Amino acid sequence: MTLLTVALNNLRRRKGRAAFLVAGLLIGVGTVVALISITQSMTGQTKANLQSYGANIVVTPRTKDVALSYGGISAGGVSVGQRSLSQADLARIATIPRHADISAVAPQLVGAVRVKGHRVLLLGVQPEQQFKLKRWWSVGSGHAPTNDHELIAGAAAAKALGLTMGDYVHIAGRRFTVTGVLSETGSQDDSLLIVDLGAAQQVLHEPGKVTLVEIAALYAGAPVDRIAAEIGAALPQAKVTALQEAVKSRQQAVDQFRRFSYAIVGVVIAIEALVVFLTVMGSVSERTREIGVFRAIGFRQVHITRLILIEALIASTAAGVLGYAAGMAVTSIVLPLVAHSAEVAWAPLLGLAAVVLAVAIGGLASLYPALHAGKMDPTEALRAL
Repeated sequence: MTLLTVALNNLRRRKGRAAFLVAGLLIGVGTVVALISITQSMTGQTKANLQSYGANIVVTPRTKDVALSYGGISAGGVSVGQRSLSQADLARIATIPRHADISAVAPQLVGAVRVKGHRVLLLGVQPEQQFKLKRWWSVGSGHAPTNDHELIAGAAAAKALGLTMGDYVHIAGRRFTVTGVLSETGSQDDSLLIVDLGAAQQVLHEPGKVTLVEIAALYAGAPVDRIAAEIGAALPQAKVTALQEAVKSRQQAVDQFRRFSYAIVGVVIAIEALVVFLTVMGSVSERTREIGVFRAIGFRQVHITRLILIEALIASTAAGVLGYAAGMAVTSIVLPLVAHSAEVAWAPLLGLAAVVLAVAIGGLASLYPALHAGKMDPTEALRAL
């Protein structure tokens, strides 16, 4: 008869105690697996959202001027045509080695126009790219321009010009339909009239020109500085600026979320280890008679210690497997409730890690009770018979 056989028989005889030990480990491991898998899924989704939430690289023409009003471009009293980039030049961005690490390229044309006697800034954009870049832009019940005869107005511009959805605006002899009013952003965007890039180029007499380009680079895929350097090499006539503050703040937000989750995982592991320790210690105290019999028939101290550890490791292994399954089941239920677009990340390595974690916790937490059982005085143990 081997120690493994004795351990299995003991677990079968004490189903309640074994079930309690497995349940304690299972809950802990399942919680850890659920937290880690939810964190990984949400972190991935958070990165995907942040990577295109605002620009982290800005491309502007090289200039010595420092008085800028919007995105590095001042339209008042300046000839925009002399300070613009060619839209055709932007095709070179697609040729840089790290082009795959760019999620959005939003060219813009800025110019001053007169509307109803007021001088306002007209912003020409590619609506699909611009709204992808600026997720905070909202036009309420309206919609972004879908052709070169539609326009949306910033909140302040709409108020100053008395514009509402459905109104008509004449700019340089062209009539535009107001398809929405941009919700207040608290930025310079509130003072803009926003049209399709092609329409702005015609109104401002700047065919094929842009005054700045905002780019969202995937900071998780490659250093933004490296991407900016490659864009600068492809566009030597332009000034390429990496917005370090935007990049670092986004990365910090993701890192803080991850650290918070791992801190909770640490607390759960500590509680789990305490539960295992108390359970095994209680089991050892209840088995005084049994240990006395084992010592009387020739079991040595090391045999008793190994027996207790083997029982704990068997229960821990079962708890690790069941805990992984339970944790992923919880993730499948909870994740859609907290992150609608996130997907469950099924990671086989996480399952292996769950088993290793359960075995490590079970073994370490049971070590002292096992040593205590092995050092138990056989004379004292036999007196309990």
